[in-house]
This record gives sequence, C-alpha cells and structure tokens, in this order.
Amino acid sequence: MPPLLDVRNLMTYFFTDAGLVKAVRGIEFTIEEGETLALVGESGCGKSMTALSLLRLVPPPGRIVEGEILFRGEDLRRLPPTEMRRVRGNRISMIFQEPMTALNPVLRIGEQIAEVLRLHRAFSQRQAMDTAAELLGQVGISDPGRRLREYPHQLSGGMRQRVVIAMALACDPQLLIADEPTTALDVTIQAQILELLRQLKEQRNMATLLITHDLGVVAETADKVAIMNAGLIMEYTDVKTLFSQPAHPYTAGLLACIPRLGSKRDRLAVIEDSTGQGRPEKGESFLDRCAEPFAPYKGKLPPLREVSAGHFVRCWSL
Repeated sequence: MPPLLDVRNLMTYFFTDAGLVKAVRGIEFTIEEGETLALVGESGCGKSMTALSLLRLVPPPGRIVEGEILFRGEDLRRLPPTEMRRVRGNRISMIFQEPMTALNPVLRIGEQIAEVLRLHRAFSQRQAMDTAAELLGQVGISDPGRRLREYPHQLSGGMRQRVVIAMALACDPQLLIADEPTTALDVTIQAQILELLRQLKEQRNMATLLITHDLGVVAETADKVAIMNAGLIMEYTDVKTLFSQPAHPYTAGLLACIPRLGSKRDRLAVIEDSTGQGRPEKGESFLDRCAEPFAPYKGKLPPLREVSAGHFVRCWSL
C-alpha cells in the first residue's frame, strides 16, 4: 500500500527582481497513516514554504517548478483549482503559525468554525454551530456555547490556538500540517497544546506534518524527522536514530546548540548563518562549509543517500 503522502523532488522557486531564490530545492519524504513527521530547521530554511507548496498556496512571485505531491496516490499538482479547494481544509488541514492572523478579527469564533463545516460538509447553520460547540469542547475550551459568541481578541493566545486547531479538525482530515503550533505561547501552554495534538492524533489515527525548530518538541512528539537547511533535506530518519546516531554535521551542529542541565559552558554553541536566505542565484547552504563527503563536488550537490535502513543522509558516501 502506498504511503498517505509521498513527496518527490519538490522544487519551489521565487522569481524576484533581485534574481532567482530557490526556497525548496528538490526535497523528498513520505508520511504514513497515523504517523508524525517533524520537519526541522532554522528560520528561513524553507519549512513553511514546503507546507504551503503541499497545499498549493505558494504566494507570488513564487511557484512550484517541479516535483510530485502524491496524496493517496493522486498528484495534487495535477488537480484543477476547484478540486484542490475541496482537499484543503477537508482531507488536508493546516494550523498556521500565528493564530491571530489565521482568525478573522471581525467574525465571531462560532461563525468561523461553522463556515468550514458549511463549505466542506454542506451543514445547515444550526448543524454547523452545534458541531462547532462540540469541537471547542474536544480541544479543551470550557463553556463552548459562550466562546462561540466571542471575537478572537477576547481570547487568550492559548485559547486562540485551540480554536485554530478546532477549525483544522472540523472535517476530520487525514493529514494535519502544524506550522510551529506553539510559537509565542508560554511553556505551560505549549505543553498543553502539544499534548492535545498527540491525543487527537491517537483518537483519529491522523497523520501529522509538524514544522518546528525545537528539537525538544521533536523528541516528545515525532516518529520520523527530516532535518532541513537552505531548501534541502540534510538528514531523514526515525527519532531515536537521529538523537542517538546523527550522521550529518549539520544535524550534529543543531544538537550541539541545545542547552543541557548540568553542562557548564562559557557560551552556547551556534551555527553561523547557513540558511541561504536572501541570497538569490547562489543558493549557499551549510554544505558549502562542509568537508567531504558532505560538500558539493564540482558544482553538484551530494545526493540524499540511504546509509542504513530508513536512514538517509546528504553525502557522497559514508
């Protein structure tokens, strides 16, 4: 049986006045039913653009120039716009990074959740509002009947994030894309949101693409991990292998940046700017400073090689 999502050689470029920006440079990964894949990397490495590419929501002047996005064997790139709109929010949903920008400030919470249900499920207004109240209860919001009548600014950051999750889950999607779902939340609320997502995933057997830069979150929630830098996947494996046997120097660098209790250092480890962000045409990445077998060779990038079962590393040979 094919995987739920199979991404092959996905490339998304931006054609700017300053030159060509290669935001996503030929990435590949799969997600099985009920599985969580974490896409990890620094800000500007192409994580969010990968998510937008999957939903064909790349803003101009960007566009997908190559690749396949196979969802249950069907290439989403080939779907007409009307069919793609039926996929978004229905079979694949997304939690955007900042809930205040994902919610309409002039519409009540109930109206916004109900709109999703009316659009994709053809519910009546009464059915949609009743289901919206149930969804708010499922994501841990007390007194949902009252919250339906409130506006986004009347809710705390954690409650707004729960509302966005309720909207994303309204149509029982098979794949949830969560783009930094705990950004700007305090540590306690972050833990609650991550636990909520874990519970909902188990209850619904829902696959998740978790986009984050927090390796602590990855260790707690993910099954597989793809480490991303400058639009490229550097290492791709299961969580246990990544933390116990990191094979790429970029992965090792990220792990070295994590502060550890009981470990005294004069200063935290850092990785010098390596995302390639804002560098049209050149496409520099961490690889440009790597030694063999990870460095580019005669202008060619090293391929993503399987160095052991299920463990892929961008290198010439290991």
